[in-house]
Amino acid sequence: MKTMKLANLFSDNMILQRDRPVPVWGWGKPGERVTVEFAGQKKTAITDTAGKWLVTLDPLPVSTTPRELSAGDCRIKNVLVGDVWLCSGQSNMEWSVANSNNAKAEIAAAKHPQLRLFTVPTSAVRPGPQPDIAAAWQVCTPAAIAAFSAVGYFFGRELLQQTGVPTGLINCAWGGTRIETWMSRAALLTDAVARHEVETIDRWCESAEGQAMLAEFEKSGFDLEWWEHKVYQSDPGNTGFAHGWAAPDHADRTWPVMEIPQAWQLAGQNFSGVFWFRREVDVPAAWAGQELVLHLGTCDKTDTTYFNGTQVGAIGFEMKNSWSVPRVYRIPGNLVRAGRNVIATRVFSNIYQGGLTGPAADMQLVAANQPPVKLAGPWRYQVEHNFGLIQTILPPPGGGNPNSVCTLYESMLTPVAPVALRGFIWYQGESNVSNARNYRQLFPLMIRDWRRTFQNDALPFYFVQIANYLAPQREPVESGWAELREAQTLTLREPHTGMAVAIDIGEANDIHPKNKQDVGQRLARHALAKVHGRPVVCHGPLYRSHRVEGDTIRIEFDYAAGLKTNDGKPVKGFAIAGTDGKFEWAEARIDGATVLVRSDRVREPVAVRYAWVNNPAVNLYNADDLPASPFRTDVD
Repeated sequence: MKTMKLANLFSDNMILQRDRPVPVWGWGKPGERVTVEFAGQKKTAITDTAGKWLVTLDPLPVSTTPRELSAGDCRIKNVLVGDVWLCSGQSNMEWSVANSNNAKAEIAAAKHPQLRLFTVPTSAVRPGPQPDIAAAWQVCTPAAIAAFSAVGYFFGRELLQQTGVPTGLINCAWGGTRIETWMSRAALLTDAVARHEVETIDRWCESAEGQAMLAEFEKSGFDLEWWEHKVYQSDPGNTGFAHGWAAPDHADRTWPVMEIPQAWQLAGQNFSGVFWFRREVDVPAAWAGQELVLHLGTCDKTDTTYFNGTQVGAIGFEMKNSWSVPRVYRIPGNLVRAGRNVIATRVFSNIYQGGLTGPAADMQLVAANQPPVKLAGPWRYQVEHNFGLIQTILPPPGGGNPNSVCTLYESMLTPVAPVALRGFIWYQGESNVSNARNYRQLFPLMIRDWRRTFQNDALPFYFVQIANYLAPQREPVESGWAELREAQTLTLREPHTGMAVAIDIGEANDIHPKNKQDVGQRLARHALAKVHGRPVVCHGPLYRSHRVEGDTIRIEFDYAAGLKTNDGKPVKGFAIAGTDGKFEWAEARIDGATVLVRSDRVREPVAVRYAWVNNPAVNLYNADDLPASPFRTDVD
């Protein structure tokens, strides 16, 4: 009977890290001797009392020749030696090649035998550090790449094509997650804000109420939706239908208007509850009596949808992850009439955000072989139930919720540590916008935490500054998104870091920009310049300093060779303020490697901001076509 086992990270088709000591580990019987052999090396260890063993191979040179690694009676084949990068963060890192720009062509061309892929599964998490995960390495093929991280793939592909070094990518990401879940308990306890959350959870877990709830939760299999249904407000019932809110002749002209798609919280309705949305649709005469298909995109969390007063579809909590399921409903021909028709959708959300969340491209009414009627735009809405601001009650660490403190660190990161790595790439921050200031402390703390976990304090850490998002703003305003971007920029003070700016590729109505190619290539520039020593510019213009010159402020940048606008138009995105702190949009012009900023409304300027809104209009680049990073001179 086979007793020896390698950790699942060590499987056929893997890549071992070159030029660094390479830990290899697994399990056997306590006290059992295990010998690992690879590339002429032979290393031996004795399993500990828990049956775990670990050996460390001496640094290996690059090898494109497939070889075998053995550990006792375990054998893995087709092993190469090159560079291994861990790709982590939330949904913009998890976002697949299949959902990105030019997906069909990109997938068809993904034939790279020296690019290898490993995805840490987002399976149910469990309490405490997990020893192993159920996954295996794959060779990069069209079949394997479709569901893989697009940012990770375009980053790795660029490195492979530019250097020829075999490249391994470990995709370790989970959508919608905040930074606190990716950090160790020890690291969180060193931050005052995070420590308060950890200690609050600890007290609850030790209480009688907590113990009882946890026992029930464990019986559910740590099902997050069970937790949410148990803890949060349930649906009080559909009263809107009785009021005629689904009826096509209902007088809704007094209802307010909301641009759809977006969560209603982002439209200023900062509470959970039940909303009704109505939209009139002008149906071509030729469609009358035909069966149609209604595409609404996603509805966060559940919906009941009507067409001309008749229910045509509904998705509730019986559907797993109902908040992320696109709604596609068939409309019988007997409901379809020429001219005015009415779509009415009732949306229930009892936690986080809620509403018709799209994306816009998925919202349409379709007849066979006809151009669709687009549905994104203004919808009328009415509030049926207002639950108020719902306080988030997260399960304790390991309790099914990927956003509980240290949960993903223990469930997804710990099982692959301390594998030898070349470095990390990271795309996250959107879920921390509501507390952007604390991100200044948490982000560098996490970087140091990960380097300790992987036993190398000099591991490169390259990250993406979050993209532009939400409706463009007409006037300069305070912005949590801008503050989060600033926190990321400040993290460049940490050694061996780099930032890819994405302020020019976002989408107002979709938090997931489809252009992941530029993101991956901009990250790869950092690796090419700093790891491979290539003469590559890796940053766009970064604010360095400023000085007041009369009624003008001169901004100086790093990485500003060939400063230009990418559209040949005057520089956009600058605002200026005097001693009253009121910012006004400003005139800006390029002067060599600097920008001069002024406004007739501000005679004695003291501060400048650039791209300091959620979704700014920007056009300032350097000669390498890399965008300038948002900044403010009045940073506090």
